[in-house]
Amino acid sequence: MTSNIAIARGAFENIPPIALASSRWMLVFFIFFPFIYNSIVKKKLFLIKEFWRLFFLSLTGFAGCGALPYISGLTTTVTNMSIIYALSPIFIVLLSAYIYQERLKLFQYTGVILSLFGVSFIIFKGNILNFFNLKFSSGDLWIFGAAISWSLFSIFLINWKSNFSILERFTIMSLMGSIILAPFFIIEYLFFLPTEFNYSYFEFTILAAIFPGVIAFLMYTKLQQVVGASVAGLTVYLMPIYGAIYGMVLFSEKLMLYHFYGALFVLIGIFLVQKKFK
Repeated sequence: MTSNIAIARGAFENIPPIALASSRWMLVFFIFFPFIYNSIVKKKLFLIKEFWRLFFLSLTGFAGCGALPYISGLTTTVTNMSIIYALSPIFIVLLSAYIYQERLKLFQYTGVILSLFGVSFIIFKGNILNFFNLKFSSGDLWIFGAAISWSLFSIFLINWKSNFSILERFTIMSLMGSIILAPFFIIEYLFFLPTEFNYSYFEFTILAAIFPGVIAFLMYTKLQQVVGASVAGLTVYLMPIYGAIYGMVLFSEKLMLYHFYGALFVLIGIFLVQKKFK
């Protein structure tokens, strides 16, 4: 996911966010479709049976979590995006507890509060006056929404059993995600940021499709099936580190003191939420 955040920031001024998200998933679909065509034809009845579940997963994991980081990249930094996105495990635990009626411990609630405080500290740049004056980057809120979207996707992906294989479901959701984004692509093109189908467009579309689209997404999906959504969600521990490195090396971003404090609160909070004390 960190590579996707870096691509989101790099695509700024090169390709509009919705165009990138929609084109990315359509390319992923065309890459895999020849390999699953025959099996999909044999299982076509299951498409009807599982349609709404596939639609919801496509909406949250492919359309929502595909487009929101790219929109976020227009107005915030890779460092901010990666730290805020690290809240995903918090949302996974909270939403899982709510949906499946699991009771959380006091230290887990403490972890939630610490993590939210850490993210708020970053969003308002360590200055309480920015909170009262509502001075913050809208990109921070977009990536916050992406974290929630990804958490919903993670929970239901592992709990909703499917008659399709990982690759089959991934390919179907890639197509559905692109279709869901298509109307927003048209609106973006006509009224906000028209897409120029030049070298940069194809370059960023291919990068977004291959690295965070094909490689990272399939690996994460497989990891979820092996260890579960909550444990797989722990991989975001590394996002603030990789995000800071990407930001400094690729985009000359500067780490501020509030980044360190905010990240520290987030990581401690995630540790408490995930820790299984007896």
